[in-house]
Amino acid sequence: MPKSAVVALGGNAFTREGETGSTEEQSRNAISMARTVATIRRAGWNVVLVHGNGPQIGNLAIQQEEGAILVPPQPLFVLGAMTQGEMGSLISLALREVAPDLRVAALITHVVVSAEDPAFASPTKPIGPFFTHAQAGVLATERGWTVIEDSGRGFRRVVPSPRPLEVVETTAIRALIAANTIVVAGGGGGVPVVADGAALRGAEAVIDKDYVASQLATALDAEALVLVTGVAQVLLDFGRPTQRPLAEIDVGEAEWHQRDGHFAAGSMGPKVQAATEFVRSGGEVAVITTPELALATLGSPEARHDKRRPPTTQLGTRIVAMPAQTREKT
Repeated sequence: MPKSAVVALGGNAFTREGETGSTEEQSRNAISMARTVATIRRAGWNVVLVHGNGPQIGNLAIQQEEGAILVPPQPLFVLGAMTQGEMGSLISLALREVAPDLRVAALITHVVVSAEDPAFASPTKPIGPFFTHAQAGVLATERGWTVIEDSGRGFRRVVPSPRPLEVVETTAIRALIAANTIVVAGGGGGVPVVADGAALRGAEAVIDKDYVASQLATALDAEALVLVTGVAQVLLDFGRPTQRPLAEIDVGEAEWHQRDGHFAAGSMGPKVQAATEFVRSGGEVAVITTPELALATLGSPEARHDKRRPPTTQLGTRIVAMPAQTREKT
C-alpha cells in the first residue's frame, strides 16, 4: 500500500503579502500550490492536504462586522466552516486543472478541543490583514479586538488558538485515502468544537493548521508530514550574523534548538513543534521547506535515503527520528 504524506499549506500561500485576497488572486496562487501537491502524489505518495485560513477568515470577519447592520454576524467557528468550503473548492478546482486524472475530495472537518484550554483566555493566533499601529488601536477600542505586532510587518487581530485533540472525520479521511483520493481536510485547522455530553458545540477559536496536520498525520499512521512555508530551510539565529540553515537533523536536536529559543512562537515555532511531535509519535520524517523544494526534500516513498539525492544545500529541512550517524549504520 502506498505511503501517506500529510501536506500543510499556509493561508498566506493563497493570499500573499501585498495582495487584496480577491478570488482571482487566490485562484492563481492555488494553481501554484496544486502543482506542488500533484508532483508529490505522482511520486507515489497518498496525500492529505491541510491548509491555513488566517487571511481569509480575518477578511470574512471584517465583512461580517461591517454588514451587521443588515444581517446578523456569524460566530468565529462558523466563519471557519465557511472558509473551509471556500478554500476546499478553490484547491479542488486548482488540482483538477493541473492534474485532471487525479481524484480529489474536500471534506468539511471538525476538530475537538478542550473547553478548559488556557488558550481561550490568551488569544495568540493572528488572522486577517495587517494594520498600522494607529488603525489597530482604533479597531481594538471600537470592536474589542486583541491586536499584536506581527513579525515587524504591522499589527493584526489575534484570537484564541487551542490545541487539537481529535479530528472527528478521521475514519472518513482514511476511507477516501484507500479510494486513491487526494483529501483536502482540516482546512483552517478545522472547525473547533468542544464536547457537550454526546454532542459537539462550536468554539470561538481558530486552530493552528500545523498542529492539526501533525495530529491528523499521527492518527492516520502517515509516514511523512510536509509543512510548506516561505523559506527553504529552518534557520538558527534568525536575523543575526551567525544565522545558519538546518538541513537534516534528528528530533532530539530539533527539540534542543526549540528549547534554546531559536524558533519564534509567531513564525517557525509551531512548525518545529508540530514536526517534532509527529516524529516522536512514530512518523518517519517531517519536512519544512518551500513548495519548490518539497518533493526533493521528501523524496519518493521507496528511495528517500538514496545516495543519489541532491546535495543538502538544494533541499529543505528534514527532521527524522534517529541521529544521522546512527541511521547510516542501519
